[in-house]
Amino acid sequence: MNPSKLPRPSNETSRLSAGQHTARGTAGDCDPLLGCRRVGSPRKVLLTLVSGFLATRGVSLIVSQPNINATVAQNVLLSIAHACKEAPVIQWQRTSTWGTAKIAEWQPGSYTNISSSHTDRVNVYDNGSLCLLSVEMRDSGYYLVTVTGESRIPIYGTILLNVSEILYEDLHFVAVFFAFLVAVAAVLVCLMWLCNKFAHLLQKERRPLKASTTEETELQMMGC
Repeated sequence: MNPSKLPRPSNETSRLSAGQHTARGTAGDCDPLLGCRRVGSPRKVLLTLVSGFLATRGVSLIVSQPNINATVAQNVLLSIAHACKEAPVIQWQRTSTWGTAKIAEWQPGSYTNISSSHTDRVNVYDNGSLCLLSVEMRDSGYYLVTVTGESRIPIYGTILLNVSEILYEDLHFVAVFFAFLVAVAAVLVCLMWLCNKFAHLLQKERRPLKASTTEETELQMMGC
């Protein structure tokens, strides 16, 4: 049979088929045995897929204390916890007004690299935590931790550290200065008391001398 002689579907039949197909697409995927299932938005589907992928990879990161306040010369622990099937690569960086500086990078049981600016100033732990020793004012800023597991998808965490001066040192200085002033005042009072006593003694010694001089003068006048 010649294909050109086959009957062509009418326009109404084509529009009806397209409308039925569109209705099925918008309502969802239907199955005679399982029934109809509504399809979610692409964004929700993507988030579900990513969450499921990370869950199957066993990658997670918990920052126990995102804000830390410390004083000068104090040891500060930037505590985190991660869960990975294999030993991840952990990296810590500090971001401040002066820029971003790398602090340390290590993989538990494999290697540990600490920057020269923080040598002998930090301790690293297998769970990803970082301990800053004898912090200074310049250590204030945001600390960014990156944990990269087997999936090669990095997970980030941030901790804000505020370092302030020790207030009790100022109070101690004030207390010492006040005690010094009290001691000086006590010494001055003692000196004034001694000077007063000495003045009284001089006055007592001068009175007999004046009396004897007066008697001698009277005797001389009588003798004359």
